[in-house]
Amino acid sequence: MQTQTEHSPRTHAPASSIDVAKALFFAAAGVSFLLSVALWFSGDHERGMFVGLWVPSICSAGALLLAGGNRG
Repeated sequence: MQTQTEHSPRTHAPASSIDVAKALFFAAAGVSFLLSVALWFSGDHERGMFVGLWVPSICSAGALLLAGGNRG
């Protein structure tokens, strides 16, 4: 019988710089979304909507910057 440690199906490779960049953009968009929701429900609707508009902007910037190296 094989033990779990001998042939573990889960091997973790070191994170590449692209993976780290994706995670940072995703985290920034998530923080922006949570801040937007917090502002909205605290009664500051105008600022909540303004910060909420950052989410697609952050995601678009991340997509453009990360796809830039694949051209060509």
